[in-house]
Amino acid sequence: MKSGRSRAKGFFITLEGPEGSGKSTQTVRLAAALRQAGYSVVHTREPGGTPRAEQIRRALLSSSSRESVTVEAEALLILAARSQHVAHIIMPALRRGEIVVCDRFFDSTFAYQGYGRDVNMQWLRKANEVASGGLSPDLTLLFDLPASVGLARRRNARAKANRLDRESEQFHRKVRRGFLALARRTPGRIRVIDATQGPDDIAIVVRNLVFKRLPRYRLIRKPKS
Repeated sequence: MKSGRSRAKGFFITLEGPEGSGKSTQTVRLAAALRQAGYSVVHTREPGGTPRAEQIRRALLSSSSRESVTVEAEALLILAARSQHVAHIIMPALRRGEIVVCDRFFDSTFAYQGYGRDVNMQWLRKANEVASGGLSPDLTLLFDLPASVGLARRRNARAKANRLDRESEQFHRKVRRGFLALARRTPGRIRVIDATQGPDDIAIVVRNLVFKRLPRYRLIRKPKS
């Protein structure tokens, strides 16, 4: 997989962030903006992206079962879904020279399972290396906001609560700290965006950051108030 990535001509963008950060909305908007600009885009998500990986997603996020999921099982299921996703969706698209826009990737695994669940980070990184085949995004956008704000957004949106939504605010604060620690560790790849802004303002920031890294870009400026 590593050698395959070295021959790939595409561009891999991931969008990350805690619950309620708006990253899923921005993923859709970014993919649409790139297509409008003439790029060939694959829009996908994790866990998920393939039929089998989507089955794993449903099992992971469901809050209907009384059977608890161990932290090790959770991590392994996510990594299994990633292996399918990378092999069947992401790498083929990159080799075709397409742009892949993905809602979550391994940074979420490190933030949620590593920092949030206290899974051994060294083991998690090694296991992810196997699952992802060594694949790393070219650019990651991290949508940052306080855990309390994100959780309030989820409640106000009346979104159906999944298993992660039911976690304590303390857990979500640990996840946020994890994301920010990852950003400090790899500032060249991860760009932090203030997710407390309005969605239209955030979309402009996102497009400017992405289009600067791509050929034939042009800046999208905020309208004068």
